Amino acid sequence: MLEIYTIGEEILREKCKKVDKFDSALELLVNAMFEKMDEADGVGLAAPQVGVDLRVFVIDDHRGVRKAFINPEIVETSMEECSMEEGCLSIPGVYTYLTRSKKVTVQAQDVKGKTFRLEADDLLARAVQHENDHLNGVLFVDRLDEKSRIKLIRTYERKNKLKRGSVE
Repeated sequence: MLEIYTIGEEILREKCKKVDKFDSALELLVNAMFEKMDEADGVGLAAPQVGVDLRVFVIDDHRGVRKAFINPEIVETSMEECSMEEGCLSIPGVYTYLTRSKKVTVQAQDVKGKTFRLEADDLLARAVQHENDHLNGVLFVDRLDEKSRIKLIRTYERKNKLKRGSVE
């Protein structure tokens, strides 16, 4: 069973490697990631969040899209933005409003290596952007101004009874 890594783990800050083998091991990883995401009641989960250095994420927007994205690339973003509350399984228990593009187009591969394109908006677009950030070592708190980021991290430390300054 996979474990979800939390803020402070080095792998969450690394740029992940491209997937070049589309085999049964990749399918097992994707299935395990869906299982872990469902167990955690998440909308998305990226490979580095479970300690795997690969450009893979899974999403279930609970509105009909349940998909694995291998080697994803956001190829288009709308100028229109939207602010919504956002959280992360790697920073459990803290949420904040964050502005992101309202619509994105992502190109990726499925577990068999077949390329697909998906136009996403609203929650799905937000999830794609959030999970894609993970593959580049970026956490949602990094998109906040410094004061808000520090406040959110301190809240996380307090809620988890961690020593102040122990993460980041």
